[in-house]
Amino acid sequence: MPHRTELYEGVPPTCWPIVYSPDYNITFMGLEKLHPFDAGKWGKVINFLKEEKLIGDDLIVQAREATDEDLLVVHTRRYLNKLKWSFVVATITEIPPVLFLPNFLVQRKVLKPLRTQTGGTIMAGKLAIDRGWAINVGGGFHHCSSDKGGGFCAYADITLAIKFLFERVPGVSKATIIDLDAHQGNGHERDFMNDQRVYIMDAYNRYIYPGDGFAKRAIKRKVELEWGTEDTEYLQKVHTHVEGALNELKPDIIVYNAGTDILDGDPLGGLAISPQGIVKRDEVVFRAARSRGIPILMVTSGGYQKRTARIIADSILNLHNLGLIDKELATSAAENPKVEQMIRDSVTDLTNLSLQ
Repeated sequence: MPHRTELYEGVPPTCWPIVYSPDYNITFMGLEKLHPFDAGKWGKVINFLKEEKLIGDDLIVQAREATDEDLLVVHTRRYLNKLKWSFVVATITEIPPVLFLPNFLVQRKVLKPLRTQTGGTIMAGKLAIDRGWAINVGGGFHHCSSDKGGGFCAYADITLAIKFLFERVPGVSKATIIDLDAHQGNGHERDFMNDQRVYIMDAYNRYIYPGDGFAKRAIKRKVELEWGTEDTEYLQKVHTHVEGALNELKPDIIVYNAGTDILDGDPLGGLAISPQGIVKRDEVVFRAARSRGIPILMVTSGGYQKRTARIIADSILNLHNLGLIDKELATSAAENPKVEQMIRDSVTDLTNLSLQ
């Protein structure tokens, strides 16, 4: 049976490999405010990038909603059927009043945004292979596995992006997940438990949700952090372990789960990283990927404060200012693969100059 490939088709070469849709944002009679998550943060990130004249609407890749057929590449039919019950979605999203809504509204107002972000992650995976890097402004639902959601995560977008690449893109057979959200990424860990093609590095607060001991068995490089970990220790550990992970195995794609819930004051993360520390963290990961010529897909994952959108935008601007993401190189690489070697060479030069 031929696979659908609509999520991989028709991206104009003139677009940046930055994926977004206004459909990402969850707005429904104020119910979204009952969860600490800023359900409009994705649109705010884009608005900040527009204000800084980095991108315009015509340069953003428009995310498409993942269909049932796409989702079934990873999810069981039984699990997708469960999402037709509002109480199941209320439990997963941790918004209790969703329990009382008719499911057609839950599908449209809560699950469609999450399906569109999931489609965006799958699209960004292919874009990263084509262009050298890609950022989905949403996604990173790392608590969802093939048959179970939780922690605001209803679809396993990280697993889906990797499985799509393995099944549909020749030459992609190894992936590394670098999960730097404050929480353990137990969803993708359960999905790839016995899959030797996927190397997982996970740095998280050891004392908070989900505390999934079984899933921890899938982590090849485990960095368990203490309450209140601050910038210096955190960045040193991230640098050491990202370098170590990529030296241990050179993957065909890096999926970087860049949660901002490590930010000092986050009500759920319990760590104490400054905004500048988050910007530096993303720089460390992109520099490690680009200096080795490994395509990188970034998803934004958790972050439960109003200021996180600004920090994500500042991080993307910083990556651009450093030449670690670049529209001209990315779009020309889409048209001419030889350009990718030039990108690698220029990033190697940058790296040699700068990681002091």
